[in-house]
Amino acid sequence: MIDSPLLVLIQKNIIFDTSKTQAIYIQAAKEFVNLFQRNIILEKTKLPGTRAVAKTLSIHRNTAVAIYDELASQGWVEIKPNKGTFVAVRKKNSIHKQKTIKHNKPYSYASTTGFEFQKSFHLASTVQLTDATFSVNDGKPDLRLHPVSQFTRWYSAAMKRKTLIQKWNRPQEASLSMFQTQLCNYLNATRGLHVSPKNLISTRSTEMSLYIVSQLLIQKNDVVLVGNLSNYASNMIFQQVGAQLITIPVDEEGLNVDFIRKNFIKNSIRCVYVCAHRDYPTTITLSKKRREALLILAKEFGFAIIEDDFDYDFQFEGSPVLPLANSDENGMVIYLGKLGQSLFPSFQIGFVIAPENLIQEAKNYLYLLDEQGDLIQQQMLSELINEGEIYRLMKKNIVVYKDRRDCLHQLLMKHFAKIATWKLPEGGLAIWLTFEPKIPLAKLAKEAEKNNLFLPKTILYQNKNTCAIRFGFGHLNIDELKIVIQKLKFTYNNVVVNKLQK
Repeated sequence: MIDSPLLVLIQKNIIFDTSKTQAIYIQAAKEFVNLFQRNIILEKTKLPGTRAVAKTLSIHRNTAVAIYDELASQGWVEIKPNKGTFVAVRKKNSIHKQKTIKHNKPYSYASTTGFEFQKSFHLASTVQLTDATFSVNDGKPDLRLHPVSQFTRWYSAAMKRKTLIQKWNRPQEASLSMFQTQLCNYLNATRGLHVSPKNLISTRSTEMSLYIVSQLLIQKNDVVLVGNLSNYASNMIFQQVGAQLITIPVDEEGLNVDFIRKNFIKNSIRCVYVCAHRDYPTTITLSKKRREALLILAKEFGFAIIEDDFDYDFQFEGSPVLPLANSDENGMVIYLGKLGQSLFPSFQIGFVIAPENLIQEAKNYLYLLDEQGDLIQQQMLSELINEGEIYRLMKKNIVVYKDRRDCLHQLLMKHFAKIATWKLPEGGLAIWLTFEPKIPLAKLAKEAEKNNLFLPKTILYQNKNTCAIRFGFGHLNIDELKIVIQKLKFTYNNVVVNKLQK
């Protein structure tokens, strides 16, 4: 049988690599498809039986059966009982039978619409492309610390749960109950909250959470107060829904609450956006006195507080400051946060905690945007929370990040002690680096990129009172930190020399 021309053809052309992670039957099926597409094996051809294919390719017969099943599932072959396996007749695309529309020019898809639409100024992209090897961000985790091999096992186990299909076929409220309960238990234990699943929704990200909240809360020309140096992403979201942004001073105690009382009246403010735990970008913690004052003022003036606690998990010394939501007795705080920042982005989630009536409305928006959700992710996170894996991984990574923070501090002391100031944060993955005297940061970024170091515009803060960088260090290991600081100092010296020469 091996002398059969078809088997000889198969033996020469069906090649697979057992060292690859991809299954052998998938590799072999791709090679068969290649033979079909090139018309080396023609339509209606009867293929050899699975025993002959298995012997020819030196594989198990079950693997040969899997190859034919895979080809059949893709429509390349037809398996006819008691007759054999035949190469399917490929149907011609009906579009080719239609009359072709004549064009004066060779056809290409239009680059612009033939109709008008409203462009969004506020959602202009902040993405910058670079070829630089090294870069600084605003404080993102190091994805290299994600335990890939462990998560492969956990994810696979979650997919095999028999209840998973049942959850997909049930209403979203029912399918999320276990995950929401586990998430509530975790947040109550780690953040001192007292919430139930009725007070919570989970989303894909903090930005998605804020977008949903802003849709519910803000109408055109509503006043939203933010710090005078604030998160560019949140500002974009507020402005997109038509809010009137007004900046409030931020000092060593955080957002200046007295300024709000002195300069605004009751019912004139829709909401105040605050990062009470660690201000973005300055990393300053809102003082206890001002936290209490802000809660009182919110009740008195009738505005909502949107508390963005984006990096609660990364606390190196002492205890993290509990959320404002922990002390909110009047339902004035909408609390946003993240879970799983020590994990790969696909496993991270955002969440919103608020009074039940607002959460119910938020669910309506969430189901419109993301009705399906990611049940496998939620199943796995439920189990990792229950088994304590999320907490253990976070604790392990905190040790790594603390070492990196301390290393950065020492490097800054060595290279920037006389030309910049910073405060060593008790937590978080960024340092607020202020240059004194001031230098042109745009010029610094431009020169740094020439030196293979990328400083994105989103981490640069410069006005008449400020000349600072939100220097994220979490994604850089100690060796990389040494290189980055050396490059930054070299670039700084070049910029200063050029400035003096002018």
